[in-house]
Amino acid sequence: MTETKPGRAHLVAGGFPPGMMAGHDHDYARLRLLGLLAERDIPASVANDFADVEKWLPVSRLLITYVAGPYPDAAQSRTIERWMEEGGHWLALHGTSGGRAERVEGLRSRRTVKTEHHALLGSRFLTHPPICKIRVEVKNTDSPLTRGLGTSFDVEDEPYFIELQDAGSTRILLTADYGASGTSPTVGPLYGSDTSLQPDGKTRVIGYTRAVGKGGVAYFALGHCHNPAIRAGRAADPTDTTSLTFHGSWESDAFITLLRNSIDWGVGA
Repeated sequence: MTETKPGRAHLVAGGFPPGMMAGHDHDYARLRLLGLLAERDIPASVANDFADVEKWLPVSRLLITYVAGPYPDAAQSRTIERWMEEGGHWLALHGTSGGRAERVEGLRSRRTVKTEHHALLGSRFLTHPPICKIRVEVKNTDSPLTRGLGTSFDVEDEPYFIELQDAGSTRILLTADYGASGTSPTVGPLYGSDTSLQPDGKTRVIGYTRAVGKGGVAYFALGHCHNPAIRAGRAADPTDTTSLTFHGSWESDAFITLLRNSIDWGVGA
């Protein structure tokens, strides 16, 4: 593989099956991310999944992923790993920690199947309770990724439960205690136990970095967004009072600061 090129990004944003939104407004997220890249005059290529990732990584310094369903297979994960070892940076958002899901007998929810890309990313999505207000704690204020965020900030988003794959290689940046509104009765039946919990029994990691060779990955669980067409396709839930158009963290100055910092980190600014 050729050396990573400075000042160029490849953005993967899309759902599964191909052409489906999979519960997220990928068009909105894609446009916002492209706008943030344009602010810094960073040229970008765009894809809906990882099918041709090996073509774009050699000419890119930064990979950004906002997906719900698509995930890199074993060969594509090796391509991304080699690219990061040579200096590439991967900014992974929200559903990137998901992937292939399998049915579990007797349960409506599905279980995320652990694959090669979870080991490379550093986390696996388990589940999430309904959208709620989240107090995000900034655990590492010295990181260039958290510059300007202070010690905490508030957002409204999906409270993700993610399982770290290698805590020893993970530099935790953001955590949250979801409180009583952030509990899940399905996480135990699906996975046996809630492996997203930290040793204190209440805190969950929602943002981190990990080095991979000369490069690395940064993952942030925040960023859910949907529109009325997406919500119309879901079964009615009388307890769900979320707006039909929801941009959540994308309307938070702190989240946008986090993304700008991450882009700078990714391109070496």
